[in-house]
Amino acid sequence: MIQSLRNIKRKFKIARKVNWVKTLYFNFKMFPFSIAKKLPVFFYGRVKFSSLKGKITIQAPIKSGMIGFGQKFEKMTLSKGVAEIFIDGTLEFKGHAHFGKDVFLSVNKGAFCQFGFMGCLGSDVKLICTNKIVIGDWTGIGYESQIIDTNSHPMKNTLTNKHYPINGQIIIGNYNAISNRVSIMLGTKTADNTVIASNSLCNKDYTGLGNNVLIGGIPSKIIKNNFKRDWEIEKENLMKSKRVVL
Repeated sequence: MIQSLRNIKRKFKIARKVNWVKTLYFNFKMFPFSIAKKLPVFFYGRVKFSSLKGKITIQAPIKSGMIGFGQKFEKMTLSKGVAEIFIDGTLEFKGHAHFGKDVFLSVNKGAFCQFGFMGCLGSDVKLICTNKIVIGDWTGIGYESQIIDTNSHPMKNTLTNKHYPINGQIIIGNYNAISNRVSIMLGTKTADNTVIASNSLCNKDYTGLGNNVLIGGIPSKIIKNNFKRDWEIEKENLMKSKRVVL
C-alpha cells in the first residue's frame, strides 16, 4: 500500500513538470499512432519547434518518456526558455536519451543524427547536424558545449584555391565523458572511454590514441593515458535520476 502511494506520488510529480501541449503535438506529429500513443518523447518547459519536416526513429522498445527534452538533471534549476528543435533530416535514438534545458538541436535535410542508449546533451548545448553526427551509448556532452559538423561558410586555401570541405562527419564513441564548454567540430572521431577536458576544441580523428584517454586543449591533444570515467559506480544513480519510468 505504501509503495503504491509512493509510485502514484512520483508519477504525479513527473506529470506536473511535463509540457503536455508540446509533448502531445510532437509525438502525434512525428510518429505513427501506434508509437505516438505511448508518448515516447516528453518535453519539459518552453520549447520552439522551428521545423518538424524530418523523421525520428527509435531502435528500442517504446516506453513513455524514454526521451526527455528540457530535463533538469544539473545543478542549475532555472531555464531561459530558449530551447529550439529543427528536424528536417533523420534523428535516430537507440534507447533512452535525455537533454538538458535550453538545448538547440538542428538536423538539416538529408542529414543523419544518432543518439546511443543514455546519450545526453547538457543544458545550453548546441547541436547542428548537416551531414552525420553519431553519439555513442552512455556518452554525455556537458553544458554550454557545441557539436557542429559544418564550417557553415565556404573556406579555401589561398595558395591552391582549393576549397576545404564545408561539412563532415562526427563520430563520438561509447562511454565518452565530455566536459562543459567543449567545441566538437567536423572530422572529430573519438574511441570508447574518452574523456575531454573543459574548454577544449576537437577537430580531428582521435581514435588512434586508443581507449581510456584524457584529451584537451585548443586544439585537443593527449593529456593522460589510462584515464576514464568510472561509469559502473554511477550507472545505478544515473538510471534513476535521468530515466523517466512510469
